[in-house]
Amino acid sequence: MNPAGKPGKSGSLMPVEVALARLLEMADASRIVERERLPLARVEGRVLADDLVSTLDLPPWPNSAMDGYALRAADWTGEPLVVSQKVFAGQAPDALMPGTCARIFTGAPVPAGADCVEMQENADVQADERVRFTETLTPGQNIRAQGQETTVGELILPAGTRLGPIEQGLAASLGCAELDVIRKVRVAVLSTGDELVEPGQALGPGQIYNSNRVLLCSWLQRMGCEVIDAGILPDDLVTTRARLGELKDVDLILSTGGVSVGEADFLGIALREEGELSLWKLAIKPGKPLTFGHFRGVPVIGLPGNPASTLVTFALLARPYLLRLQGVKQVEPLKVQVPAGFDWPIAGNRREYLRARLENGRAIIYKNQSSGVLRSAAWADGLVEVPEHRTLIAGDSVYFIALSEVLS
Repeated sequence: MNPAGKPGKSGSLMPVEVALARLLEMADASRIVERERLPLARVEGRVLADDLVSTLDLPPWPNSAMDGYALRAADWTGEPLVVSQKVFAGQAPDALMPGTCARIFTGAPVPAGADCVEMQENADVQADERVRFTETLTPGQNIRAQGQETTVGELILPAGTRLGPIEQGLAASLGCAELDVIRKVRVAVLSTGDELVEPGQALGPGQIYNSNRVLLCSWLQRMGCEVIDAGILPDDLVTTRARLGELKDVDLILSTGGVSVGEADFLGIALREEGELSLWKLAIKPGKPLTFGHFRGVPVIGLPGNPASTLVTFALLARPYLLRLQGVKQVEPLKVQVPAGFDWPIAGNRREYLRARLENGRAIIYKNQSSGVLRSAAWADGLVEVPEHRTLIAGDSVYFIALSEVLS
């Protein structure tokens, strides 16, 4: 990349982390601010628009952590205590009578005057129904303090949090029935190439079925995006320009194929002639010819056409861009270090992402790492990252990215 930010010479390759930083910078510059208010049951996968601040203490009062007996520890001198009341969850207890204990159940409010709860397993109920305790009692034991989880005014979830079942449950515990979330990202998905045929149609000479658009549309829907299926673009510059021009009201045009330097790569030609090209040709394998640019002001990410390349570049570059558009701060997948269960004797000049699975704690790679083999990803449960200019022998530490980290 030259200082002006334009694609460099044809032989230069942009490092993956530089490309990601550029993509996130451009996503930050065009952050989506429109929002909608939704019932709590419908916000899974959406991004929180405002900070969620607690309006109450949780728990609202001290409560029992288990079934047992509430008492003041100093009242226990070895003599059995009278049970003066029973307290169930959902009840408001009376103040504890001095020198007595209260039968209490998990989650029930602790009576005023009691300072500990003893579990029922350490209580010996006498014939006259008084209770003797068999263990030493300590003030505060087995009591969940008021505000132990949250206090009034405390930040619970920051804006930009992607909401899942746990976050929904936490919001519900604060009494929230609705939340403001960022509106859905609108993504137009298209494929390019005369060789592509939709599943269900007959194949002609030299043709293949289009798998990339199905993969991406499904993936984007999992992410909570609004997907516009823009179909297949033929290898024709006039048609390409016209179809791109129709996609005005979207946040991103996401394409596969047609973005390298071949004579039939009309998407790349259209971007160069009627838009701008911000990054092009990455030091990644599979996926070198990824492109980011704009067509008449609309952002365009052009993914490579080979299926494994599409998968890797969407997971590691396009997906983070889409999340950051919505204000999500942590957009990169978690990497964990595991021992390699394979040798990698030849170092490459691009960072490689190998389809792999974990077996007995070691990363095993699929036998065929061709960028055209989508079956490798169906077999795998993650990606192994092999840095540039590095060889490996079995047992060396490698980074592993679980597919579950990126498939939603």
